[in-house]
Amino acid sequence: MLSMSLLMVAAFASGALNAVAGGGAFITFPALLFAGVPPVSANASSTVALFPGQAASSWAYRREIGAVAELNVTHFALLSLIGGLIGAVLLLVTPNALFANFVPWLLLFATGVFAIGHYAPGVVSRLRLGGRGVLVVQFVIAIYGGYFGGGIGFLMLAALTLFGLRDIHAMNGLRILLAMLMNGAAVAAFALAGAVSWPETLAMAVAAVAGGYAGAIGAKRVDPGRLKTGVVVIGALMTLYFFAKGA
Repeated sequence: MLSMSLLMVAAFASGALNAVAGGGAFITFPALLFAGVPPVSANASSTVALFPGQAASSWAYRREIGAVAELNVTHFALLSLIGGLIGAVLLLVTPNALFANFVPWLLLFATGVFAIGHYAPGVVSRLRLGGRGVLVVQFVIAIYGGYFGGGIGFLMLAALTLFGLRDIHAMNGLRILLAMLMNGAAVAAFALAGAVSWPETLAMAVAAVAGGYAGAIGAKRVDPGRLKTGVVVIGALMTLYFFAKGA
């Protein structure tokens, strides 16, 4: 019971963190490992458990997502679904260590780009992604998201920053929607392959929904400048942690 309660607390915190800035998998994945779930199953179960929370957060951001006019949301959604499915299949046939070794570097890059994009926009203007470029980057992120998922929120925020988006709430809503879609494809693959530890996952999913919706509502009430700073701080702390401990 104590282990299950701790997993639910971790899932609630992860759902809220995903809604605010991303990175929720860095709480649920270690929590499942601590509870004795094998690594591959812990990875798959973490993705499945957080999926309902992402859906709840996406619904809370529906107006901000609907107002995005700078890019074609449908194209991003399709690439996220396809990439997420590819990544999930890769997870089922290859060891976690192959991608986990890159997690700290991906977090470092994403956090740095996001920080520069909002505090030194003149630098980003020289690195700007075009329409096709940002689609390619999103597809690669989706593959990684289906495989491991840690840090995809920061990577998507970085890509959207390089594309030219600046509305943090619209970016957050779009990030959550795309993460939900790539994880939705992965959820189907993991469930069919029998890679999910269902008792822990179902309990965590309920908590993740509550955390995801609460986090989305709270994030929209935060001053954009403070939210951007919070994203950078969270990214920096996670980067330092995973450089020190490994994924």
